[in-house]
Amino acid sequence: MSDALQLILEDTDGTQLETSCTRFAVVWQGKEVWIQQAGNGQLLIGVDVEEGDTEYANLLLRPLATNLVSLQLEMEPADVEGDDDHVHGPDCDHDH
Repeated sequence: MSDALQLILEDTDGTQLETSCTRFAVVWQGKEVWIQQAGNGQLLIGVDVEEGDTEYANLLLRPLATNLVSLQLEMEPADVEGDDDHVHGPDCDHDH
């Protein structure tokens, strides 16, 4: 299985452009929402956190219908003083 994602980009007039990449981002509400293949047939979706951010984003996925979902971006205040209760793990995206 290839790590490349096959993309179809469509303009407002319906013109389509096909391309491929290993990951891509959509700038949504001022944040980069990155999408990439997980290697096991799943997609990874994440929001980059910049140094000095006072908020971090939560992605909420809700079913709408049989073949539709809603993806919502919610901003939550970040604890800029540090979170003593945070347990570092392989998925926390912190440099250890």
